[in-house]
Order: sequence, then C-alpha cells, then structure tokens
Amino acid sequence: MMLLKIFKSWCQREIVLIFSFYGPSGSGKKTLIMALLRQIFGPSADKVKVENKIWKVDAGTRTIDVELTTLSSTNHVELSPSDAGFQDRYVVQEIIKEMAKNRPIDTKGKKGFKVLVLNEVDKLLREAQHSLRRTMEKYSASCRLILCSNSSSKVTEAVRSRCLNVRINAPMEEEIVNVLDFIAKKEGLQLPQGFAARIAEKSNRNLRRAVLTFETCRVQQYPFTNNQAIPPMDWEQYLSEIASDIMKEQSPKRLFEVRGKLYELLTNCIPPEIILKRLLFELLKKLDSELKHEVSHWAAYYEHRMRLGQKAIFHLEAFVAKFMSIYKSFLISTFG
Repeated sequence: MMLLKIFKSWCQREIVLIFSFYGPSGSGKKTLIMALLRQIFGPSADKVKVENKIWKVDAGTRTIDVELTTLSSTNHVELSPSDAGFQDRYVVQEIIKEMAKNRPIDTKGKKGFKVLVLNEVDKLLREAQHSLRRTMEKYSASCRLILCSNSSSKVTEAVRSRCLNVRINAPMEEEIVNVLDFIAKKEGLQLPQGFAARIAEKSNRNLRRAVLTFETCRVQQYPFTNNQAIPPMDWEQYLSEIASDIMKEQSPKRLFEVRGKLYELLTNCIPPEIILKRLLFELLKKLDSELKHEVSHWAAYYEHRMRLGQKAIFHLEAFVAKFMSIYKSFLISTFG
C-alpha cells in the first residue's frame, strides 16, 4: 500500500522520483510494474502494441539508425536499450529526449507525461549508464522513468543513488503453489497439492518457470496425478547433452560441434549468461572435486569477459576450449 501511495504521488507530479525495481528472474518485477500502471491509468495500460521502431541517433560525427522493439500503450513505453549493443548510450539519450519533448496533453489542457520503462538496465554498457544518469537528471521533471534489472550490483552507484530502489524477492514455494492453484481454478483444472508442490520445488523459486512447467504438464497429461513426471526445460536437457559430449571427447572436431550447438541456443533467445551458468552446473556434476575450483574460476573469468565484449559465442567457445584443455591435462596426468 505504501508503494502504491508513493507511485500515485509520483504520477500526479507531487514528487520527482525514479523507480528502480530489481530482483531475480521470474520474481514478478514486470508484473508488479504493470499492476501499478493499471492501478493509476486503468484498463488502457493493458492495451499495448508491439512496434519495431527505428531511432535516428546522433553518434558524434554521424547519424545512425538503430532499430528497437517497443511495447507501448497510450500511457507508457517499454523497451530494452541494451538490445542496441554498442549504440545503447545514444538510444537512451534519444528516447528520453523525445518523450520529454513530445508530452501528451491531459484532459485539463495541461502537459502530461508518459512513463518510460527501461528493461535490463544492468546489461547496459558503463558509458550508457553514465549517459542515462545525465539524461534522467535533466528530464526527470518532465518524464517518468522506471528501471528494471536483475542485479543492482551491475548498475552504477551514480544511477542507483538517484533512484528509489525496490527489491523484489523471489517468491517462496508456498506462494508459487498458491499462484498455481489460482491459475488452475481460473482454467477449470483439478490440481493435486502434491503435484503443485513438486512443480514449485523444481522451479527454483522462479514463478515464470513454474507457470511454463504447469502449461507443459497440462499438454502432456491431464488429469494430473501426484507422481506425474515433470519434464525438464528443453534447453536444459540440450545443455546436459552438450556437457556429456564435452566430457566424452576433447578435440578440435568436438569443439566445433559444441560451438554449433551453443550458437543454436543463442539463436533461440537463451541468454548467454544463463547458458554459461547452466553448462558449468552440468560439468561440475561430472567432475572430480580437485578440478571444480579451477573450472569455476575460469567460468567466472569468461563470464566477466563476455560482459565486456559483444559476441557471446566467442566467450562461450573459449570457456569450452579452456575446460577441454584442463580436463584433458587432468586425464593424462592421472591415467598416463
């Protein structure tokens, strides 16, 4: 309730604030943002359209075109500027400037505003975050900003200090079970409590994953049973197979095959950080304890390098090559 009161004052221009929602994936950040927008603006906040918009941005000595997908209603615009790659800092400046200049007129004839929701702020380059800080200072009185990120530690202190930071915790398993029960009642489905608890446990406190798993189980088998099998995510199963391939053979030929499979995951919109984390998890399950520390160190190294670079496949392939080198040396030294 306190958050809603602050949000209403913010929307009515009584206070100038920038909201920053952060928390783990699947915790409900975007759902909360949309609920707040719906509470303020009514049903019109749900009437959204998807557009592929081309922004003409001034990149120093030249003007470049940057295409981004936006989700917008009459009251808000939602987009991920990190999708623009190295041009993200220009996109951030241009979007906020345009929204501040083209302010809508409300029913009383006064200049209104739109709410701009920026997703994945933690994935913006350092320069883009500095640019965001300068731009939001300049236009905070005429443009309402909401930032959304998974990790606040990857957002610069300069940006964090100018926001009202709201931590969204991952839901507890009991809360996930309650959501699944609510969905089941809405859809007219009979959901055994034991089966709902197993889905919640397997979701690792990720509500999005729990709902998707529930949908998958409904397609595979209904009526539900308490001991019904819960299938793993397709991409997780695929990464498990990749890890098995790496353990079986360490050669340039196998590295080339693994590269193709990793690229396939990237083209299916699986984030590279998630791929690296899950691949490490699968490899550690198969490793001797004396190698786990070294492999984890190199995974962290390449994860950091991946954030600094632009082509994730290079860094994923480099990690696999490094792992193959470490593991092959271990086999030779152990078994001769």
